[in-house]
Amino acid sequence: MADNLSNTAENRTLDFINGLTSTAPTTPLKVALVTAAGDDATAGTEVTGGSYARKTLTVGAASAGATTNSADLSWTGMPACTIVGWEIWDSAGTPVRLWYGPLDANKTLAAGDEYKVTAGNLALSIA
Repeated sequence: MADNLSNTAENRTLDFINGLTSTAPTTPLKVALVTAAGDDATAGTEVTGGSYARKTLTVGAASAGATTNSADLSWTGMPACTIVGWEIWDSAGTPVRLWYGPLDANKTLAAGDEYKVTAGNLALSIA
């Protein structure tokens, strides 16, 4: 999905390309699910409750300005909620939000449900 970098990630990318600073995020990167969408400057409302926790993201090498998750992301024991999007955060002491985006369609879950994003279905691109 193009044009869904946070303002922080956009600035770090420009700084990197222009040789101004080291900008690598603290790994591992983590995927969060949100019940209210954020935007370039503001984080969404993250899911809470149940057994929900952010999941570690693994990606393949970028090609043609894009990459996808290389392993399934699976959340079990979810709380009752409606997921509207996702965010990617680093693992710094104060985590930094790097990416965000909507789901193709909102997903309503009952308490205890599983939510899964299969490998290849979380697409990230810079276009």
